[in-house]
Amino acid sequence: NNLALLLEDKGTFAGAKALYERAITVGCEALGPEHPDLATYLNNLALLLEDKGTFAGAKALYERAITVGCEALGPEHPDLATYLNNLALLL
Repeated sequence: NNLALLLEDKGTFAGAKALYERAITVGCEALGPEHPDLATYLNNLALLLEDKGTFAGAKALYERAITVGCEALGPEHPDLATYLNNLALLL
């Protein structure tokens, strides 16, 4: 996830996307599908997709991040507010 952020900052979007996707896969397998880190990985990939104009894909990822974040962190956690805000900005 951190390397993906670096690649995104450098404008290497295809490489960043692949690393975000890998982080999601590995995170889900290693940490479980309801771990809070997974919500962060989903949100980061959604931000990248939104930036590249893939709005439907970004929306689905934001929604999944919200679901995972709410279950893992609770409905009052500040990270959940970030995911909700990002979805609202997309819409």
